[in-house]
Amino acid sequence: MIVEILKTILFGIVEGITEWLPISSTGHLILVEQFVKFEQVSPEFWNMFQVVIQFGAILAVVILYWNKIWPFTKNKQKAISNKGILSYFNKDIMNLWGKILVGCIPAAIIGLAFDDVFEALFYNPFCIAIALIVFGVAFIIIENWNKKRKTPNKDTNKQITYKDAVLIGIFQLIAAIFPGTSRSGATIIGGLLIGLSRANAAEFTFYLAIPTMLGASLLKLVKFGFAFTGMELAILLIGMFVSFVVSILVIKFLMNYIKKHDFKVFGYYRIILGIMVLAYFFIK
Repeated sequence: MIVEILKTILFGIVEGITEWLPISSTGHLILVEQFVKFEQVSPEFWNMFQVVIQFGAILAVVILYWNKIWPFTKNKQKAISNKGILSYFNKDIMNLWGKILVGCIPAAIIGLAFDDVFEALFYNPFCIAIALIVFGVAFIIIENWNKKRKTPNKDTNKQITYKDAVLIGIFQLIAAIFPGTSRSGATIIGGLLIGLSRANAAEFTFYLAIPTMLGASLLKLVKFGFAFTGMELAILLIGMFVSFVVSILVIKFLMNYIKKHDFKVFGYYRIILGIMVLAYFFIK
């Protein structure tokens, strides 16, 4: 049992680090599982675990950005003095949530309809390696292009339009189809392309993750059927807790890092890792 718990902690650390850095959490979990496997859980549980462990990462975003995403007004007196239920909501935050939900539509529709198909076709080391390399190259190219253009960056959530949200949502759909792409990586690339600053692209990616990852987690739980053994439940809870703690640290690190640096280092990392994966499974 102790060994299984240690494996769970490792998976939680991997999830917490790779969920928010644009290097693909699902891809890393699948790759790590090639070398570190649970011995006391079913294959169906593992399939569910690698998605639902993200719930801890979601909670980290909710706590860190609570004041920016909680839609109810803090001025209760003002709300009471006005008529109508809308007076209880912060209009700017409600508008932000509208953009977030619009951005989730592409992945929600296609993901729900073809989740099992994508999993059967693309959830393998070869596809992960290709996605790591392709989007690694994309990060380097887009960052080089981004430095040269004169278009002013959009630094605040208010500057993100609904059209922008849809375009970012389409990039998120790419990540939903191809593991190894990275949901955060794809949406950040989409954000940079439409003129968002690095910080705003990363922050909107965090917000977009809340309904997207929550929905994916609930879908996997429903498919699994909540039929946990005692060991499986312990593994799931510990994994989520570890991913939560690590996510808090990683999100803070990332937001400080991109104030002075671009995303190219993650592009190089993805390319190197992708080549190593291809080499390993070619030789194997």
